[in-house]
Amino acid sequence: GIEAVVAISPEHVRLVQSSLRIYRNFQGLLDYSERDTLTGLLNRKTFDENLGKILMGLSASESNTTADAQTPPRRRQNEDGKHWLAVVDVDHFKRVNDQFGHLYGDEVLLLLARIMQQSFRHQDRLFRFGGEEFVIILRATSEDEVSVALERLRSSVEAYLFPQVGRVTVSVGYTGINSGDTIPDIVGRADDALYVAKESGRNQVSSYERLLASGKVSPREAPNSDIELF
Repeated sequence: GIEAVVAISPEHVRLVQSSLRIYRNFQGLLDYSERDTLTGLLNRKTFDENLGKILMGLSASESNTTADAQTPPRRRQNEDGKHWLAVVDVDHFKRVNDQFGHLYGDEVLLLLARIMQQSFRHQDRLFRFGGEEFVIILRATSEDEVSVALERLRSSVEAYLFPQVGRVTVSVGYTGINSGDTIPDIVGRADDALYVAKESGRNQVSSYERLLASGKVSPREAPNSDIELF
């Protein structure tokens, strides 16, 4: 057969190149609006959307009882892994700002974000909540795997020599993400574990589930629907 040869004019090429530039700029603006300007991590605004999608996925998989009926749900969960949420807080950060100034404080946050990016996988979600608080959403097949990853972060921060400031440490609280949870449930549990880490001397990783099992924290009460909020 005869192959048709389509001639592309220089004007057409320029139009395509211009359209691609506009698209890339638009994508850059979208990405910028989702990123913390100092650290480049995802910002607080995107957190609810990211965690909401995970909770919707858990709810959908639980209600879909006919899918993959031959594989028990517990085994499927073990194979796919579970999501976990960790809250990371810089210890005595106000002291850093007061002693060295906000410029060095900002540098600590920027370098901490880089250590976090090196410590976790590309698919793990890293957020800066504002101030000296960060959040990580990761997926793992066991709590031991989560504990090892977070301990690796804590150790890496402790070992890093921050310019002018020197030694900086972080405290971490984490919890599992379960079907039926709300976002305040999850963040509240991680905050409870973080509080224990802070009160126990800082520079450590605490699990809400392990603290609960050992009686060091009390179960969080569900909000009373009879209370009128205004």
